[in-house]
Formats: sequence, structure tokens, C-alpha cells
Amino acid sequence: MAAAKKDDVTAEERAALREWKREKRKGKTTPQEDAAEVLAKIAEMAQPDRAIAERIHEIVTSAAPALAPRTWYGMPAYALDGKVVCFFQNAGKFKARYSTLGFSDRAKLDDGAMWPTSFAVSELSADAETRIVELVKRAVG
Repeated sequence: MAAAKKDDVTAEERAALREWKREKRKGKTTPQEDAAEVLAKIAEMAQPDRAIAERIHEIVTSAAPALAPRTWYGMPAYALDGKVVCFFQNAGKFKARYSTLGFSDRAKLDDGAMWPTSFAVSELSADAETRIVELVKRAVG
């Protein structure tokens, strides 16, 4: 496989990589500092992404208190033992049509030989919130 050319990477992807590098360099932080950074990232989002992210943050932190908020590539993420389990990618970050609730390979969502690891989120209905609670609880085991 050929290496990607600089022109193949979007400005948004380069910005996400810069965020990831900054997160790696910042050193030891407290859980309170990490949570504050997540809330700051959410506050920077435009509506309706911000409202969705705020509600997902509330859902994740109450459904799975073992998950610690932190940023990951500049996105709100939730980690167990320092490893990201799930994250929220707002639509505006990559100029996408919808936001995404994603799960890493640390999430315990296995279901046979194939299962989804990300979910499009365009709005939060009561049914969607219930589904997110179920997914997050299952993800942490």
C-alpha cells in the first residue's frame, strides 16, 4: 500500500492529528482536568452538535461511571483504565452529514463474526438515548 500524500489528508484530518500529538505531549493530568477539557471541546461545537454532545456526555457519564472523560484526537472520548472505549465525533469536525458515536476495539460489543462499531447520530430521541445507554453499558462489560 502506498503512503498517503500530504494532499490526500484534509485540513480537518491534519488538525485532528495535531490535537492527538498535543494530547500525547501534555503529560499527566487529573481526571478533573480531563473532564474540563472535554466540556471545553463540547462548548466549542456549533449547534446542533453541541446539544447532542452535551446529552451524550451526560448519558455516558451516568450510564458508565467507570469511564473517564478525556479528549481523543480533539474529540470527547471516554476511557477505561486510560484506553478509549467510546467517543463522539461531531459532524462539524470533518464537515460530515451527521455526528458519530464510535466505539474502539476495547468496547465489548462483540456479536458473532461482525458487529457495528460506530453509529450515526443526527438527533437524540428517547429511543436513541435508550440505545446509547444499552451500548455504553455493554461496551464496558
